Amino acid sequence: MWLHIGQKLRYYGCNMSELGGLDIGSPDEGATGAPEELSEEAKQRFAAAAAAMQQIRREEKQSKKRDDQVARTIIQFLGHDKYSHLFLLISRLVARDCPSIFILAILSLIHEGCLKEVQEYLKAAGKKTAEETVDESTALTTTGDLDPTMNKALVSWITRMQLVLSFAPEKILIKLMIDEKNIDGTVLQLTTFVVKDFFHSSNKKVEFEKIQPLTASILQAVFEPFLSTVKQAYLQKQTDEETANAEDTTESENQQ
Repeated sequence: MWLHIGQKLRYYGCNMSELGGLDIGSPDEGATGAPEELSEEAKQRFAAAAAAMQQIRREEKQSKKRDDQVARTIIQFLGHDKYSHLFLLISRLVARDCPSIFILAILSLIHEGCLKEVQEYLKAAGKKTAEETVDESTALTTTGDLDPTMNKALVSWITRMQLVLSFAPEKILIKLMIDEKNIDGTVLQLTTFVVKDFFHSSNKKVEFEKIQPLTASILQAVFEPFLSTVKQAYLQKQTDEETANAEDTTESENQQ
């Protein structure tokens, strides 16, 4: 599934470069002291929702038809010139083999087609939509800067990302990790640009630098419930690769 999208995205240039990692240590690290962070109520709500998702998590089984539709939706998104500033970041995530449904979940805040596809994806998997899962009246920030409509849209979006992540957190997060403590900064950049575009569409002109602390806090809330399990899987993957490389080296030396 992801290969088809990767082939299309090569036309946009997929040179990988590290743009700084998103720290995945404790929630109090990294974005502490930022002017805009999630309220404690919001953090608790999302943590509770994630815990419930993990309890009912089943191995994801999707049809080829659904996989192809996810791929087509991203290609359609890339056909819009208004989103051209996001193309390179999307390409970098695809180059890391990040599952496309998670990329769609990020983009679903600003693109109706992506939103519809993620909702269909969740329904096909037998899960409730974001709107059915979390109380949309949850206050997202402590400053009160968000009007009810924006707050509702953001809460639904965050929950949507959590729902998608809950299907296969190891599969998604391991692809994004650059080491056991950091995630490739591309996902933070893409998410921040998406939030910035969302704010601008709501006639709130906010600079990228001012939005990034909020976005980092949001991603921390989305990722945190899955990190302990994913870190173990990542370290095991590293160990397996090192063992395999050592065995290959030994076999090569024996053949000489």
